[in-house]
Amino acid sequence: MKQLVVIAAVVMTGIGSVALTEQSGSLREIYSRPTSQWPAPTVDAGVQWKELEALPKPDSSRIALLKDPQVILGKTLFFDPRLSASNQVSCSSCHDPDLSWADGRAVSLGHDHQQGKRNTQSLLNVARMETFFWDGRARSLQQQAINPISTHHEMAEDLTKLVPKIRAIKGYHPLFKAAYGSEEVSMEGILDAIAAFEETIVSRSNRFDEFVRGKYNSLTDEEIEGLHLFRTKARCMNCHFGPDFSDQQFHNIGLTYYGRKYEDLGRYQITKKAEDVGKFRTPSLRDVMRTRPWMHNGLFDDMDGIINMYNNGMPQPKPQPHQLKDSLFPKTDPLIKKLDLTAAERKALQAFLQAITAAPFKVQRPELPK
Repeated sequence: MKQLVVIAAVVMTGIGSVALTEQSGSLREIYSRPTSQWPAPTVDAGVQWKELEALPKPDSSRIALLKDPQVILGKTLFFDPRLSASNQVSCSSCHDPDLSWADGRAVSLGHDHQQGKRNTQSLLNVARMETFFWDGRARSLQQQAINPISTHHEMAEDLTKLVPKIRAIKGYHPLFKAAYGSEEVSMEGILDAIAAFEETIVSRSNRFDEFVRGKYNSLTDEEIEGLHLFRTKARCMNCHFGPDFSDQQFHNIGLTYYGRKYEDLGRYQITKKAEDVGKFRTPSLRDVMRTRPWMHNGLFDDMDGIINMYNNGMPQPKPQPHQLKDSLFPKTDPLIKKLDLTAAERKALQAFLQAITAAPFKVQRPELPK
């Protein structure tokens, strides 16, 4: 009877933490049910959330896709540094499969060792994204692919020279023939092939996926408490939900650094709308513990510190007297609120982030054509 009361209380409120005592067993019972029967998450009015889900389980069709001629061509181009002006920088220089398709740096390092301003995002599950880059400036994988090839501090290639350059490599002729039925090299063919390969870059199933699929011993009690906190008291479901743990929207979480060294106005630089100042695309949290450092500027390499910042309500900048009429002064998203998580709750939340992290698939680099 006591256990039923505890379960009812948790289901009715859908908020708060449950200590790792006898009540954690109640949480296990609650979450060992179809996701449609989980407690309601803590989300603000107007948030169009979706329940957390497992990604589709990779099957034999993925193996077949990896053998598709267009994908093979795209993979070869992705790893070929000759797409860059220096012949030394490839797409894989910043999106390394051994580093969960990121680069492990605070910001990208490209042509002539120039540093970018932003952290390299992982390409895991990139085909599921609706927009690309932190500011959402690309709306297709082809647009996403062409940007770093031509950007001066990344691959710095003159796009008028790229097609003749690839055409001059005889080893590419049979690859284009197999992919498109013709040896003709075109910019469209290059970008479509890279996009086709990027669509195959997916996460491995993690322990949360296994849990949702019915393997209810795949998560520890602490990780289940972290799942519950993620959905309730920690308010993560306001932005991180669905199979990708992302709303794919843009938010200002208080890290604009307005008027200071690390200033970055984010999506405003694309839309020129004042309400977009400091907004960045919500990243997926899948494999999050392998894609450090974090945030759009890569300044944060400690998940304890990040969780503490959210717990304290993130930065809430206040304008100086001379900024009171500044229409571009950034405003932290009202979804960001102080959480009052205990030390044990913060630990459980981080344990759940470990549970949604898996090692990447091993990828064999292709032999480059001559």
